[in-house]
Amino acid sequence: MPTIPRRDVLAGAAAFASFATVAFLPGTAAASTRRRPGAAAAPNLSLGDRAVVGKVNAKRALRDLHYLSNVIGARISGTPAEHRAAQFIAHEMRRLQYDVTLQPFAVDDKFMGSLKVGRDAWHTGSSPNGALNVSVAGPVVEGKQGGATDYPENVAGQLVLIDRGVAGGPDPDSSQRVALAVSRGARGVLLVGVQTAPPFKAGAFSPRFPTTYPVPILGLGQAHGEWLRARLARGAVDVVATTVHHAGLTSYNVFAERRPTIAHPDKKVVMVSAHYDSVPGSPGANDDGSGTVLTMELARVLRRLPVQQGLRFAWWGSEEYGLIGSRFYVNGLTDAETGRITGLFQNDMVATSHPPANTYWLLSLDGLHNATTSAVAGAAERLGYVDQVDGPVVRGSSDHVPFHERGVAAANFSWRGEGGPANLEPVYHTPEDTVAGNVSKERLQVSLELIGAATYDLARRR
Repeated sequence: MPTIPRRDVLAGAAAFASFATVAFLPGTAAASTRRRPGAAAAPNLSLGDRAVVGKVNAKRALRDLHYLSNVIGARISGTPAEHRAAQFIAHEMRRLQYDVTLQPFAVDDKFMGSLKVGRDAWHTGSSPNGALNVSVAGPVVEGKQGGATDYPENVAGQLVLIDRGVAGGPDPDSSQRVALAVSRGARGVLLVGVQTAPPFKAGAFSPRFPTTYPVPILGLGQAHGEWLRARLARGAVDVVATTVHHAGLTSYNVFAERRPTIAHPDKKVVMVSAHYDSVPGSPGANDDGSGTVLTMELARVLRRLPVQQGLRFAWWGSEEYGLIGSRFYVNGLTDAETGRITGLFQNDMVATSHPPANTYWLLSLDGLHNATTSAVAGAAERLGYVDQVDGPVVRGSSDHVPFHERGVAAANFSWRGEGGPANLEPVYHTPEDTVAGNVSKERLQVSLELIGAATYDLARRR
């Protein structure tokens, strides 16, 4: 009698466990075997695949995304909003009976702002060189480019709306424009980011100047400027501008871990991760609320399926300020601990609805296959998604980088333009990265199935 590999035994047990709980739900059994959403070919699923793809649910993940993006909103490194997101993730994982830990680390001060316009409140940056921890109210006056003839000589009690001089980098022109507005009596200055490469737009920012000013100075995203000017075109607009200096900050990595069904002799573990913070002014729906909720949903689905390696789900804080959370974690690992990580699946921007972003990229730091990219490529073959997947190609700029630098098989997975992974959606890092405007339920489902099937395949290996 031939010996049945342990991995196949686990796969069969997983499939049985999965279907035992869902087989009698309408459409569920068929969901695991029908052609996948947008797939070019019919699936050829393993038993392990069926245990996962019949259960992952983009609609359920979108409920989490609504809370992160629409209720909490911008989740800036070390601020209370980022803490709320960390606690939300931790609470959900504890409810699923994972072993949950929060890892704290110090981060730099942040200078944030908000602009209340009628019933709307927009998150912005603010200048550390303007008035801090204050709120001022008043009408907005259009200041255009901030030149001497662009707005009235007396703007006492008003907030002047001015375009930033350049997009990114040192901006001496803006300092002069702010100085002029202050000299004319401005109660506050609303400085609008400008992007010189349409259709991309500039995000919110915290402008810095060589001079200190006695009024609040907000750094608005380009979309904020467009929205505000559209209202001004219809009549007078009153706003409330608020600045906040967040000091003595702590950010957190969140971990949820489960042990293998049968203890692995080498204590191997497979990791799935995403960063849960966002940039100033942005609700961060696709970047990276999508990766955050994908990781949460996979934790739900994989929590009881039999595995031969441990599963560690990680949500990184402060990625947007330089991969701070993931670097802090990796730098604290011993060589033996990094050696036990079989692979890291980093999920960053996995659900954009931007039409040209129709390629799911496998992104490794060296552009070569490793355990994670090979597992996803294999899952794409079995699921019928091969026409939508490309790579691996060289790409850093996400939390797989510090793992690769320590010798761990790691990659980032993301929907980008078919011309290359540098082709991002135009609303990247802007106030328009919203659930309604920049998230595709179908692409999120594809991402869930690919990473779910790949993770489970790797975790069942001895």
